[in-house]
Amino acid sequence: MITDLEKIRNIGISAHIDSGKTTLTERILFYTNRIHRIAEVRGKDGVGATMDHMELEKERGITITSAATHTEWNDHHVNIIDTPGHVDFTIEVERSLRVLDGAVLILCGVAGVQSQSMTVDRQMKRYKVPRIAFINKLDRSGANPRKVVDGLREKLRHNAVLMQLPIGLENDFGGVIDLITMKAMRFHGDNGEDVVLEDIPADMQGEAEVAREEMLDAVSMFSDELMEAILEEKVTEELIHEAVRNGVLALDLTPVYLGSAYKNKGVQPLLDAVTAYLPSPLEVENTGVDLSNDEQSIVIDSEPGKPLVSLAFKLEDGRYGQLTYIRIYQGTMTRGGNIFNARTKKRHKIGRLVRMHSNDMEEIEEAAAGDIVALFGIDCASGDTFTDGSVDVAMSAMHVPDPVISVAIKCTDQKAQANLSKALGRFVREDPTFRTQVDQESGETVISGMGELHLEVYVERMKREYQVELETGAPQVAYRETISQRADYSYVHKKQTGGSGQYGKIAGYMEPLTDGNEFEFSSEVRGGSVPTEYIPSVEKGFAQMLDKGRLIGFPVIGVKIVLNDGQSHSVDSSDNAFQAAARGAFREIYGKAKPVILEPVMKLAVEGPIEFQGAVIKTIMQRRGNVIGTTEDDGFCTIEADVPLSEMFGYATDLRSVTQGKAEFTLEFSKYSPVPGDVKKELMEKYQDRRQVDDEE
Repeated sequence: MITDLEKIRNIGISAHIDSGKTTLTERILFYTNRIHRIAEVRGKDGVGATMDHMELEKERGITITSAATHTEWNDHHVNIIDTPGHVDFTIEVERSLRVLDGAVLILCGVAGVQSQSMTVDRQMKRYKVPRIAFINKLDRSGANPRKVVDGLREKLRHNAVLMQLPIGLENDFGGVIDLITMKAMRFHGDNGEDVVLEDIPADMQGEAEVAREEMLDAVSMFSDELMEAILEEKVTEELIHEAVRNGVLALDLTPVYLGSAYKNKGVQPLLDAVTAYLPSPLEVENTGVDLSNDEQSIVIDSEPGKPLVSLAFKLEDGRYGQLTYIRIYQGTMTRGGNIFNARTKKRHKIGRLVRMHSNDMEEIEEAAAGDIVALFGIDCASGDTFTDGSVDVAMSAMHVPDPVISVAIKCTDQKAQANLSKALGRFVREDPTFRTQVDQESGETVISGMGELHLEVYVERMKREYQVELETGAPQVAYRETISQRADYSYVHKKQTGGSGQYGKIAGYMEPLTDGNEFEFSSEVRGGSVPTEYIPSVEKGFAQMLDKGRLIGFPVIGVKIVLNDGQSHSVDSSDNAFQAAARGAFREIYGKAKPVILEPVMKLAVEGPIEFQGAVIKTIMQRRGNVIGTTEDDGFCTIEADVPLSEMFGYATDLRSVTQGKAEFTLEFSKYSPVPGDVKKELMEKYQDRRQVDDEE
């Protein structure tokens, strides 16, 4: 068990897609002796990178699920999570950042700060994760680290400071100059494993001294001692390290390191920086909520001797069975011991406790606060808190975005239905952004997720891992309905069919909610005109109607319903009668409240050569897009726009066609907005046609 918490680093590696995250992780594992051979991401050697253990990841050259591993460097224990770059798998990034103490933000030395870098940076800020930056791919044509640092400052508002200078660039990239030790570092050996310190090349001495001055100016803001030492010309390496660390922990400084992971250059100094500047679990304040005290916020201490508090942040159903990744915040977890799920109130026995290394594992006897480990055979959901039962505490929940796209699926072979159910059950447990439901009208199974690629990957996994061949329908956008004005209701539900009848009268109003909530119900009934026991029945009746709006059959959101009057009958009133009254009232007033259809609008960022700018903008305008801004830099342009998701299907093909395959784009959910009148009319007609067909069948 690791007991010296000061020597633990829980870090994530995050960046824009194709910035070299997995390649970097592979080098880190090699230099720290966790693996003894470097494999490449796209599996040219038939092996694939260690952290991309899924077949699909190796084939596509992308990371789909985050993978966990651990290693040792400078006498420190480092837990590493390699996270996906594609925005469709954003939940993996969110999960990782929630449980990490620090992160390495990787940027491409050529493309610089890209749109996904901004998304990842926003997520890091949300979880207050201190970070250091690594500018990768300096061996590539067009690499310019100073431009990337400017991008960090201007686009991400980082106080970025270069800690190194490159020795040559592109094909001539030969190493880095460390501005603290003022030594040149070169990386020799077959895999760059031999770090050789040399004097700074004479032609770079002046440039290095200027860069060191700039670095000292920036970092001295975080240490009075260093500032004094600079004035007295008594600067020491220790004082600089301390100042940089202060700045990083305060989230006010981003030290920038340079290299090329693919060419095996610059990785070891980055590892030194991880252990020197990123926080230990003791230096991060973690908070939870006290369930026994009205969910008051409390600080969780990273103390192995205190009661256990831990968070399940990732579930995986792999070849070893159900695996639950756990971050231990307080206390100690022991194999054979008992843990208590704060949500389900169920007790579980820990059968196996393991430390993960990508797809392999090591059995351990116990683990303590600050560590990241995995458990077997524990039934839970992602985001559950486990304690030892002596405290009633929950860690705050992770931010989980709602799905924006759906696809109907059907088995081509009915015998595979059982396997399909198994696959869906597993994926829903593992990934909170992946949902499934059966459409009540068509009887079709519908899966929902964060984008086309997200759903495509799950369909492919069902085929490969569960042998389920599927037919998929056209992608369906997750529309919503809402109301735009207040409407009053007064409705009587009265039925007499022999024996006791049904009677319920309700009155009140419905109005739009402006605080972002989906549904709010309140009772302002005075004098018992609606008996207290029937008020929940009224709420239930209204809530039932919100599942399916009356314009196009999608859920209704942003509605407040107030009940302020009514009437009951001593014999004929019942729970069912008041629920029916609420449903009837809703049908009657929904149209009067001027309902509108909302559609998901995506934030689109297209990056490509400047000569295609006009053609790209045209593709956006053709899709009802609204261009928010364009930036041009060194022959390249970035176009940002808001575009309805319904118009974006097949965009990758169109973009490739108009830019000769030289541009790329990212798409991220932005907001829900009302659809234009003609689109509303078209959607309503389609819905009516569909209903008519269903009725005829």
